[in-house]
Amino acid sequence: MRVLHLLNHTRRLNGHVHAAVDLACAQVAAGHAVAMASEGGDFDALLDRHAVTRAVVGHERRPLALARSLRQLRRFIRDWRPDVVHAHMMTSAVLAWPVCKLAGIPLITTVHNAFEKSAVLMGLGTRVIAVSAAVARSMAERGIPRRKLDVVLNGTIGSARFERRGTQPRALGHPSILFVGGLHPRKGLPDLLQAFDRLHARFPDARLHVVGGGPDLEAYRDLAGSLYSAAAVIFTGPQDDPYPWMLGADIFVLPSLADPAPLVLPEAREAGCAIIATAVDGIPELLEQGSAGLLVPAQAPDQLLEAMASLLEAPERLAEWRANSQIRIGFLTIQRVAEETQRVYEAAIGRRRPEPVEAAPVRP
Repeated sequence: MRVLHLLNHTRRLNGHVHAAVDLACAQVAAGHAVAMASEGGDFDALLDRHAVTRAVVGHERRPLALARSLRQLRRFIRDWRPDVVHAHMMTSAVLAWPVCKLAGIPLITTVHNAFEKSAVLMGLGTRVIAVSAAVARSMAERGIPRRKLDVVLNGTIGSARFERRGTQPRALGHPSILFVGGLHPRKGLPDLLQAFDRLHARFPDARLHVVGGGPDLEAYRDLAGSLYSAAAVIFTGPQDDPYPWMLGADIFVLPSLADPAPLVLPEAREAGCAIIATAVDGIPELLEQGSAGLLVPAQAPDQLLEAMASLLEAPERLAEWRANSQIRIGFLTIQRVAEETQRVYEAAIGRRRPEPVEAAPVRP
C-alpha cells in the first residue's frame, strides 16, 4: 500500500510528530511505500534512513500561504499517487480534505490532541483514529459519528526513533522521582511539586528530576525555588533522549490534568519504572487500568503524596510496582500500532471492515 502522512512539521518534542514518525517508519518496515509531507524538521534524517519519501507542504495559516500549500499537496498526490492520505493535525486535515475529495482518495485522520476545540475538525476524515478509547468517546460526544471512529492505542516500543538512544542509566541517586513532559498547565507539574515538597520532609534523600521544556519553565523553577525542598528539585530542561533518566529513576510520575494517550508512559514502562499517574483520558488504558501503574485522581496532591510515600516506605512494594510495569507490555509496540492502523486503511478503501479495537480490560 502507498501511504502519505501529512503533518505540520517533523520537529522533536511534539507527541503527534513522534507518533507519526514512528508509524511511518514501521510501515516501511512492513513493506509499504510511505511518504511524509510537512514543513520538515529534526526527524528528516531519520525518515531518509528509513526510506520514507519526504515532500514539503507548508502549514502556515494565512490565506495566500494555504492556497500555495493546497497546490503543493495536490501536485504531490497527483505525482506520487497514494492509496490513502493520513492527516495528523487539524490544519493537515483541512488541507487534505478537498484534495482527497477531488482525487477520490480516502482521508484518514488521527486525533492526537482531543483537548483542543479544533479537534472536532478531524471528523473530515473518511475514518477517524482515536489514540485511546477515552478520546473516541470524547469525539463521539462532540459529534463525530461513531461509525467513523476507530481506536488505535498509542505504543512506542520498537520505534525507529529509539535505535540510537542511550542505554546507560543516569546516576540520579536514590530515591529518585522523575517527571518527563511539556512544562505547561495541562501536565499538572505544580501538583507534583506540592506533593514532593511534603514527601521530602519525610524522605530527605529523595530527589525530583524534571525533564522537559515549555512556556512555563521559568514559572515552575520559581515555584520550586520557593519550596522547602528547593535544593532537591532538579530541572534538566528539554532532552532529545530522556530514556537514560527513566532507566535511572525509581518512580516515574505523570500528574496530568488532561492527556489523550501520552507516549511517555510506554517509554517509562519499557524502562521498568514504578509508575504513578493520574486517572484521566487515555492514561488508565496505557497502565492496564491500574495493573501496570498506580492511578490517582487529577489535582489531588494529597493522594499523589501518599502514593509516592507508599512506594518509598516499602522497598518490596517499589519492586512489585517495577515488575507490574511489565504486565502485557507487548501490547505497546509500534508494530501493533502499524497493524491496527493498516486495518483502518483497508476499511477506508473498502477492502474489509475494521476489527473492533477495545481498551485494555479492567483488572482487579
